[in-house]
Amino acid sequence: MNATWDPAAPGVLRLPSGRLVRGRGLSKPLPSGPVPEFALYLLGYEPPAVAWESRWLRWPDFRLPSDREATAEALREALARSASERVEVACAGGRGRTGTALACLAVLDGVPGPEAVAYVRAGYASSAVETPWQRRFVQRFQ
Repeated sequence: MNATWDPAAPGVLRLPSGRLVRGRGLSKPLPSGPVPEFALYLLGYEPPAVAWESRWLRWPDFRLPSDREATAEALREALARSASERVEVACAGGRGRTGTALACLAVLDGVPGPEAVAYVRAGYASSAVETPWQRRFVQRFQ
């Protein structure tokens, strides 16, 4: 299919490989335009059902994921799928957990861990990755 996001659309982050991933806050309305083909939802509670394929990771607000191994696996899947599908990563507000996950995707795509938060803040949202423990999680992510 080889569908992708519009690189100029709100919330779309270009990874070093050129792959595009959209981050967003679920508390806001779904943006106009194409819908995701695959999504990772990072919430402390199970999200409502959506019309596209999605995966839920238990990740309480301002915290770290409950299952780090499952999170790493899901992020690797999201990165692989972003080569040919519209992939979305979202939490309630679209900043802390979403920014952390996007920074981990950047690490998987070649950005050194210590530089990944700055990369996401420059390319996605200046307020991405909200807590010191989220920053440490990204720096240590492999």
